[in-house]
Order: sequence, then structure tokens, then C-alpha cells
Amino acid sequence: MPFSATMLPPILIAFWYKENTIFDFCAATTATLILGVLLWFPFRKKSRDLQAREAFLIVVLLWIALSLTGAFPFTFSETPHIPYIDAIFETISGLTTTGATVLSDLDDMPRSILYYRQQLQFIGGGGIIVLGIAILPLLRIGGMQLFRAEMTGPFKEDKLTPRIAQTAKTLWLIYVGLVFICACCYWLAGLNLFDAIGYSFSTISTGGFCTHDDNFNSFHNPILEWLCVVFMLLGAINFSLHFSAIRRRSLSHYWQDPEFKMYFKLWFFIIILISLTLLYYHAFTNIHTTITKTIFHVTAFFTTTGFFSADFSNWPTFVPILLMFICLLGGCAGSTAGGIKIIRLLVLKKQGAREIQRLIHPNGHYVIKFGLSRLSHKTLDAILGFFCIFVAIFIVLLLLLLAMGLDPLTAFSSLTASISNTGLMLGAAPDNFKSFSDPAKIVISIAMLAGRLELFTLLVLLMPHYWRY
Repeated sequence: MPFSATMLPPILIAFWYKENTIFDFCAATTATLILGVLLWFPFRKKSRDLQAREAFLIVVLLWIALSLTGAFPFTFSETPHIPYIDAIFETISGLTTTGATVLSDLDDMPRSILYYRQQLQFIGGGGIIVLGIAILPLLRIGGMQLFRAEMTGPFKEDKLTPRIAQTAKTLWLIYVGLVFICACCYWLAGLNLFDAIGYSFSTISTGGFCTHDDNFNSFHNPILEWLCVVFMLLGAINFSLHFSAIRRRSLSHYWQDPEFKMYFKLWFFIIILISLTLLYYHAFTNIHTTITKTIFHVTAFFTTTGFFSADFSNWPTFVPILLMFICLLGGCAGSTAGGIKIIRLLVLKKQGAREIQRLIHPNGHYVIKFGLSRLSHKTLDAILGFFCIFVAIFIVLLLLLLAMGLDPLTAFSSLTASISNTGLMLGAAPDNFKSFSDPAKIVISIAMLAGRLELFTLLVLLMPHYWRY
């Protein structure tokens, strides 16, 4: 029922620009509200405490329900009219902040539809923050629970607030504040108000939807690209670190965080590597353009945002393939970015180093720490299990896409783009999934949802033991 209210702002946009989509959004709002009432009314007087296992079911059903009802405005619209499968794909892509699209001719599309797409990312980005605080720690897969054990993090002695609800509210306020500041910066840098708001939704949520077909390349404004780099990084960093920065009025604790340090070092190293490659192959006419485009695209992929300001698919083959791999790494835990998350890679690196040490000294006793805290065997096993399942699911979905007729490059890159919630791919259509068959779109949609819900949230419902009391 509350989700139906999110379809009201596009009605105002349609009214302001005198578009013929007002009735479409009114119908979608009404249908969503009626469905919500029908689900709520029979059980309005019932109450019981929820268990952890029920939280997983609620989260999965909520994302599915919002994807199915959020598609109503797209499929009710006559200009453009979007088939329901495509509408669901677009909605899931927005809510999961993936940014993959089946739409084209965005420059000629009604502003109300364009705004609604951008707003889906804003809602999804905020929902991801709440998901990371309230649900994912229950999975014990190396997400936010590691920060509860970390001395320099905000979830131990320096926890944000004593209650989850208040914590989620605080992080939401930080999220909205960053969106507001980003929109103001874009507006001052030359974007009109509509684009400034729409692109701020995409940037902080690390979503990647745009209001123009040429993405950031349509502006030809290096200042906008540098501003975008800053705000994409802010969206991909653990939001609890932003809270600590505001409360302590200091930036020193960022560099005290092991995950942030590793993320920054990898980001800097990949920028140097790709810049040297592009300079060697003379991809651009001058070094300034080379560095600007490199930093923008490395940040866009590493934060899983998926913006582009140049045709990266025509760069030396090594570069776009590397970009696809770094989007699998993703951002930091507790951020709006997708991917495996740097915190898990850091722990896996330490596990690998420990096993090598054991080969040299079989009787040695080695402790793995995150910051100053020792990690338990349960956490280490869970992270290793997550990585193994991630690889297994990737292989299964890749084989499915290949069986549906996609060429290897398109299948690999489209799956990478969806499961990492990045949205950009290589192959047949780098910036659009419209040419995919409906079964392939369904597989990609499942990958987007699985990637955003950290796999285990979805897989736990498939286990027979889950349904036994």
C-alpha cells in the first residue's frame, strides 16, 4: 500500500509537462493500492512476533511483489507501450539498482516515465541500506556482521544508534542528504533541474539509469564527470563510515577501515593500469582526456553504477574485459553497490595466505583478523561458502543463457552485468537488453534479484529444512 504512493510524483511530472500518461499512473496507483488492501484486510487484526526465517521470506516476497506491481506504469502506458515481461525486467533493474534496460529512444520518451525509472533506483538504493542493516547480518556471510566485530567501525562501542529501526532511519537520512547534495552539484554544473534530480538518483544509488540514450556522453562536460566520480564513490562506501564522519567531524576513520583501504588501493591501481594501456594504444588524442575517461569508467564499473561517457567496447580488448571483472568485485558492504563486496575478498585473501603458510609450517596456528578483531570459524566458513555458491550459480546461469542462443561474450558479460548489478555489458548490444528473448530476460532478472539479495537470502527459501518447524 505505501508503494502505491510512490507512483504519485510521476503524475505531477506528467501534469507539469502536459503529458498523456496521467491516467496510466492513476490506474497503476489504484491497482497497486487495491492489491495491497486485499492482502492486508483479511489479516488486519492478527499479530505475532516474526522469527528470523520469516524475515527472509518477507524480504524475497516484498522484492518480487514490488517488481510485479512496479511494472504497472510501464505496461499501462501507450507511449511507449512496454510488454509486461519487459516492464518487469525494467522494474527489477531499477529496484536492484542494476541499470540494465530494454528501452530505447529515451530522449523522446515522456518525462513522467523517465522520472519513474529514476525513482525506482532511489527507492531500491534506500531499501538496500535497510536490507544490509536488518536482514543480511542474519545470514552470516561476511556482510555487516563483520563491522559489528570491528573496533574502528560504528557497530560496536561506536554503534550508530541502539535500535535497528533508528539505525536504518539515520542511514536513510544520510542517503537522502547525499542525493540532495549531488542534485545541487549537478544543477550548478549545468544540468537542468529534471536531469540533475534524475542523475542524482542514479549516482548515489549506484543504479545507472539515465534520461538520455547517450548516457553521460550526451553532456560533453568533464566537470559533470568528475562530480559523478566523487558521488559514485560515496555511494559505494559503507554508509556507516559516512555517519561516523558526520558525527566525529573527521575523515581519518575512513583510512582506518580495512575494507575502505583495500577498495581505494584497488581502484587506484586499476586506474593506473588502464590509463597506461590506453596511452600505449593511443585511444585518445591527449593525456588529460585519457585520464578523465579512465577514472570515470573505472569508477562506474567498480561501484557497479554502469555509467559510460565513451564507447568502451572499442577500447583494447584487455580494458573492457578487466572492467567486467572489477564490477564482479563490487563496492563495500553496507553501501548501495553490488558485487561480491570487497570485505569478502579481503577475508578470502587472508584465508588463502593462511593456507599457504600452513603448507610451509603444517603445525603452525594462524589467526585471521579483520582490523583488531579475530574472525570466527563460522564467519570464515560462511564467506568461503558464499564465494563457492556465487561461482556455482554463475556457471549454471551462464550455461542457461548459452543454451538460449546467446554468443559466449554476450552471455558472459550480460550475466556479469546483472548478477553484479552493474547493467553494462559487451557483445551484441552493450547498453540495451531489448534484443534478448523473453526466457533470457527472465534469467537475467533472476540474476539481478539474486545478486542484490546476496544469493543466500533467495537460496535459503529453496532448502527443504527451511519449511520444517
